[in-house]
Amino acid sequence: MALHRLTSVTIGVPNVEDTVAYYTEFGLTPQADGWFTTRDGGRQLRIVQAPTRRLVELHIGADDADDIARVADNLHRLGIEASREAQSVTAAEKATGVRATVEVAPRVTQQTVPATAYNGPGRLERQGRRAPGVLRTEPVQPRKLGHAVLGTTDLAVTRSFFVDGLGFKISDAIKGAAVFMRCSTDHHNVLVLQAPVSFLHHTSWQVDDVDDVGRGAMAMLENDPGRHVWGLGRHHAGSNFFWYLKDPAGNFSEYYSDMDCIVDDQLWTPEVLEGAKGLFNWGPPPPPSFLHPEDLAALMTGAHSKA
Repeated sequence: MALHRLTSVTIGVPNVEDTVAYYTEFGLTPQADGWFTTRDGGRQLRIVQAPTRRLVELHIGADDADDIARVADNLHRLGIEASREAQSVTAAEKATGVRATVEVAPRVTQQTVPATAYNGPGRLERQGRRAPGVLRTEPVQPRKLGHAVLGTTDLAVTRSFFVDGLGFKISDAIKGAAVFMRCSTDHHNVLVLQAPVSFLHHTSWQVDDVDDVGRGAMAMLENDPGRHVWGLGRHHAGSNFFWYLKDPAGNFSEYYSDMDCIVDDQLWTPEVLEGAKGLFNWGPPPPPSFLHPEDLAALMTGAHSKA
C-alpha cells in the first residue's frame, strides 16, 4: 500500500486552553510548538483556535514522491484543485472543508508489546501471580493515533475524495450511514458519517490492551465523571475494544485496543452492515448523544464559520 498511516490531525476548538489540558491528562505529551506526541507516532495532534469545534486538517503518510504524484493525478481527474509540492499534495474536501495533506513520511515502527497472559478453561497461562493489568500503576499513554471520525453532509462526495482521490480503501460500511476507510493496515483510519452538518465526531488513540482502555478511562473519570460517553465495549466493525470520553469542546476521544488489521487486501471482504450492528458487538448500547451529539444544532447555526 502506497499510503501507510494517518500521520496527524489538527482540530479547531473555541476553548483551546481547556482542551489542551484535557488531552494532556488523556496521556498525550504536549510540545513547545503546540503539537502533542504519542509514544510511537510522534507529533500527531494539534489544537488551534476556531469559532466552533471541527476537524481542520489531517495528514496522511506516503512512501515516496511517486505516491504523491499518483494522488495529485487522481485529484486532478476528479476536478479537485490541489496544491502540489515535491514531497506533498494538499486538497480540501468539498463537503466538509477539511484539508487533507498526503506527504512523504517515515513508517511507524512499534516494538512488540508482550501479549497479556489470560487464563482460560484448560489453559493456565498465568499461574501463582496476579494479572499484569491489575498491577500497573503508570499513567496510560497512547501509542499512536488510530483514526478520526468525520460527519459530512454528502457521504458520497466525501467517500469519493478519500477513496478515488487520496487512495484510501474501504473496509466496511453501514448501509446509507457510514463508510470505514483505511490508509494503513488498520481496519480504519477515517470513518465518515452522514450528518446534517460537518463536524469532528471523535479521534481514536491506541493503547496496549483492554486493561489500558479501562485504566485510561477510569483515571479520566476520577477527576470528572461527566466526561463519560460510552464504554466499555467491543465494536463489530474493526473488532476493537473501546471507551469514549468527551473533551471540553464537545469532541469525543476514544481509547482503543485490538483493532482488526488487513495486511493482505485479497483476504478481506468488506461488509455492508445494518443499523447498530456496526457500532458494537457487546457492551452497553450507545447513548443518544453518541449518535446525535447534543451540540449539533449549535454547530448547524455556526456551520458557515471556517477556521
